Amino acid sequence: MAINTNALRGKIAEHNLTQKDVADELGITPKTFYNKMKRGKFDSDEMLQLSVILNLNKSDAANIFFPQLVT
Repeated sequence: MAINTNALRGKIAEHNLTQKDVADELGITPKTFYNKMKRGKFDSDEMLQLSVILNLNKSDAANIFFPQLVT
């Protein structure tokens, strides 16, 4: 299940963070984060962490992590 990477990038930018900053917060390398973004796949723990890091509300989280379920 692919995520909405454009929306995720937008939220990262809104918080004045870089992908490296987010990778550091997740405890992964920037390269690993880049690859996860490229594939559009994060595990459930990473999705939860990203939701906290980016202060996502339920609607934003659903739009980013489950875009095919959001109409």
